[in-house]
Amino acid sequence: MTPIEIGLISVVAIVFLIYAGVYIPVALGTVSFISIWLMRDNFTLALNLLKVAVGDSAMEYSFATIPLFTFMGLIVSKAGLGRDIYEVMTMRFRKVKGGIGMATVGANAVFAAVTGSSIASASVFTKVSVPQMMAQGYNPRFAVGVVAGSSVLGMIIPPSAMLIIYSFVAEQSVGDMFLAGVIPGILLALAYVAAIWFMGRFTPDFIGGRAIEDTEWMSTREVASKTLPTLGLITVVLGGIYTGWLTAVEAGAAGGLVALVIAVVRRSMSLKNFWDALLETGHITAAILFLITAASIYSRMLGMAGLPNQLEDMLAGNSASFWTIMLIFVLLMLFLGTLLDTASIILIVVPLFLPMIETMNLSLIWFGIITVVGAEIGLLTPPLGISCFVIKSTINDDRISLRDVFMGALPFAFVMLIVLLLLIQFPILSLALM
Repeated sequence: MTPIEIGLISVVAIVFLIYAGVYIPVALGTVSFISIWLMRDNFTLALNLLKVAVGDSAMEYSFATIPLFTFMGLIVSKAGLGRDIYEVMTMRFRKVKGGIGMATVGANAVFAAVTGSSIASASVFTKVSVPQMMAQGYNPRFAVGVVAGSSVLGMIIPPSAMLIIYSFVAEQSVGDMFLAGVIPGILLALAYVAAIWFMGRFTPDFIGGRAIEDTEWMSTREVASKTLPTLGLITVVLGGIYTGWLTAVEAGAAGGLVALVIAVVRRSMSLKNFWDALLETGHITAAILFLITAASIYSRMLGMAGLPNQLEDMLAGNSASFWTIMLIFVLLMLFLGTLLDTASIILIVVPLFLPMIETMNLSLIWFGIITVVGAEIGLLTPPLGISCFVIKSTINDDRISLRDVFMGALPFAFVMLIVLLLLIQFPILSLALM
């Protein structure tokens, strides 16, 4: 077989193995190693490339952001900052139709800026928001759908593990990727709020809910105590990166320290919780670095097979336009989103398209935002919508089926698709802060 044929078979084999339940890094690494061995008929070369991939991944300084931001997010979650922001948001939106849904989106957006995890957001707000919405007569599908939809903000608004993974694959600055994610993340949050208002205006039965009796407003002091810690943490992390005072790694370290101080001052962090956060940080970091190592040898395999160049020549030969290429890319991500998680999609698809994007003189930073937003839609689509599964397992309510979660998330997946098209059409939305 030719290298091209081996490369094509390897990509199909990787997708098949992942869908069959093989651990993603194992599938990526094993198939890539065997493919290189077959293409060059040289076991020693394949082994040496594996050593290089492991060394490059483990020693890359910028990947220190992974444990630092992961630790910060876990501390923030255990300190109860998500609940505080949600309570303030709910007070502000209580009189609007679907107001609690809007509050959930707003709180998720703020929470995303200090955790960077869709899974953490889905878990926290399923416990905080869904019971309150159902107690006030909201449609269960809307209640779980708005949590599922807004939870994806955790992977778009920085700091985001997916932006870090993309920055490695595309060899871009983590700090630049974080800056590029700010406006698209805010735009998506505003689009969700607008969609909820639209549904409340034209499809009120889908939202449900009843009028909330007037309750006492929080005092200014109470609002400040619930919001200032989170806003201060956001200022330290994103403000430090944006002003250039801190690198992404330094911002992660400063954010982790500030989050720990906040938790101690609030007396919401026991030694057991602190130890659990450290252990979970280690587990998550090891898993992500294992993914990145496997992706490194996968990228080398694709380069040796010549698949990216072959794809570029095929599209160039058919005189494919910019929108044709983007359409193929988005459709491929949406299809894989029904089978794979976001990290797998980024690691498999991006190396195939990167050479073509560079040849077209398009921004790789912009392309990264397009990639993450497109891949995140998969978190809301069956059969492998991870956020939907997290919500179902967290809520543990027989009245809400997994189908209800997916149906509730469907309108928000559609909103994400519209925002994705806007980001493709107007790259300045991603690059304005650069």
